[in-house]
Amino acid sequence: MDQLITDNDYVLQKFPGKGGWTYAAIPEIKQDKKAPFGWVKVKGFVDGFELKNYKLMPMGNSSLFLPVKAEIRKKIKKEAGDTVRVRLFLDNTQVKIPEEILICLENESYKVRDSFLKLKESEQKLWIYWIYEAKKDETKVSRIVCLLKTIAENQSFFNKIIT
Repeated sequence: MDQLITDNDYVLQKFPGKGGWTYAAIPEIKQDKKAPFGWVKVKGFVDGFELKNYKLMPMGNSSLFLPVKAEIRKKIKKEAGDTVRVRLFLDNTQVKIPEEILICLENESYKVRDSFLKLKESEQKLWIYWIYEAKKDETKVSRIVCLLKTIAENQSFFNKIIT
């Protein structure tokens, strides 16, 4: 059974400046010290809009916020200053490695595939998220190649992205 972590009303806020994110501060949920950047992976609903594979982001004061993308705001017809109902559950679903990545890992060598499968689940998820957030297929392909090279060179995702 999924663990409910919040079921409350929140006022949408907006970070100042051009391109500032619209978000709901969720102060009662604290960062996950074991997860990259303190993210907390959640699923649930914002005013009935379903969230899947979503992350609460750190605010810098050890509390978290829920980014509410334009796509969501359009569907629920809400903007900064409006109140939304947020119902969130911890998302503990196992990482599902997309078939195309598995095929690429296996075509490279079993050593690369095995090395990827031995990564922490959080690092596997981070790679998959980074690859699939690409808007263009060419970018996705270049990120898969980056994954293969990084795993073959036995580097971590974080070292590769930082350098």
